[in-house]
Amino acid sequence: MTPNDPDEWLDRSLEAIARAPLGPVVRRSGRVERVSDGVAMVSGLPEARAGERLVFEGGQSGFVHVLDEETLAAVLLDDIAGVAQGDAVTGTGDVMRVPVGPALLGRIVDPLGRPLDGLGPITTSAKHPVERPAPAIIDRAAVVEPMQTGTLVVDALFALGRGQRELIVGDRATGKTTIALDTILNQKDGDVTSVYVAIGQKTSSVERVIETLRRNGALARTIVVVAGPSTPPGMQWLAPFAGMTMAEELRDTGGHALIVLDDLTRHAASHRELALLTRQTPGREAYPGDIFYLHARLLERAARLSDALGSGTLTALPIAETDAGNLAAFIPTNLISITDGQIALDAKLFNRGQKPAVDVGTSVSRVGGKTQARSLRDAAESMRLDYAQFLELEIFTRFGGMPDTRVKAQLARGRAVRAVLAQVQHAPLRLADEVALVLAVQTGLLDGLEPEQIDALRAALPDALDAAGLSGADFSATLSEGLHDQIVQCLKGLLPEPAK
Repeated sequence: MTPNDPDEWLDRSLEAIARAPLGPVVRRSGRVERVSDGVAMVSGLPEARAGERLVFEGGQSGFVHVLDEETLAAVLLDDIAGVAQGDAVTGTGDVMRVPVGPALLGRIVDPLGRPLDGLGPITTSAKHPVERPAPAIIDRAAVVEPMQTGTLVVDALFALGRGQRELIVGDRATGKTTIALDTILNQKDGDVTSVYVAIGQKTSSVERVIETLRRNGALARTIVVVAGPSTPPGMQWLAPFAGMTMAEELRDTGGHALIVLDDLTRHAASHRELALLTRQTPGREAYPGDIFYLHARLLERAARLSDALGSGTLTALPIAETDAGNLAAFIPTNLISITDGQIALDAKLFNRGQKPAVDVGTSVSRVGGKTQARSLRDAAESMRLDYAQFLELEIFTRFGGMPDTRVKAQLARGRAVRAVLAQVQHAPLRLADEVALVLAVQTGLLDGLEPEQIDALRAALPDALDAAGLSGADFSATLSEGLHDQIVQCLKGLLPEPAK
């Protein structure tokens, strides 16, 4: 048959008709009654469900947020300028979904998984709901593996475990994002994949985060989800749930994931905005009563799965902002009660130059002590108590009087601890370096040294450990006497010559 043969054309047409699905198609349609501030009131969809994805006449997306008797409140996820009163709205019968999978690694996306980095489309094999139930108790396992942050004050005093939820809380501009970002940087050569979610953060701040990840070689193992301050409030509301779904896929396939939510204070503000726009009853500090449940069901999704489910882990580091250090405010209080501990940052310490400005008196990890690398636990056994006693003693001695020899020794040891715990940003430490620095303090090698001398020792330590072949030792096991002595000898070789 020739290409223009009528019989061949007829055969192809009959085949196409046979393949075409025939039958009734149900299409549920409503209309926009009014729209303002990112929320559309829709009528004519009595069968719509909470969380259902809606499609507006101009192609914009949204989801059902509140159901009333006659209308429903739909949160818009696209530009509100294209939605007008009287526009048709179609229910999809499905919930909001985002793409998941390894194709997202190294990419910067919005909460719907659409690329923002100009590197072309993202092709994934699956899309999962943004709202998913947390793993059941029987599907979880105990948190037993350490999550090394590379920040000495955290790893030594408030160690984290894989599968833990640890809140980072403090006033504005006290280094909260820096601690979380350094934790991501510390995973670039390991088996943990990271997800960073920016919720309402300034564009310049997000650009600095992305540039830091790129410059330090960690962007290729990170998914960056951005919902900027100029995006609709619905996108900011959706961002942490979308990021959690992307991270869960990494965990559910047997891997290890870390998610940073920066920050949930702004997420709570977007939820309050949507609640007030949809006439929900405000409660304490004008937040609706379901804000606790909102963050609880989000953070409960972080866990370590049982061996039968692959032993994957998802560690969450939510960030919250306080005003004047008030941890008793509504949102920080909620998050403290939901999570497994908090790293509290103090503005006074930050302004005095103690960075990271971690307040050891109000910070705690309720899980990590059981997961801390054994060698670091052996080395730092009494470090936290000694440092807390030093801080109280330092305040007491300011009132005057000459302390005795024992008190002077305690003060010298405490100052050495404080100098060691200070750390420059974006320079995470290896486990070997952390163990060596803690041993240097606990054995008294740094007593009496000036902070500048301790900084010089810290800078020279990695090369010295590498040259001595100590950096490759197994620091996950108990610190043996032989390894202890070798590290101490290496440290002694880095001490400054005594003054003549």
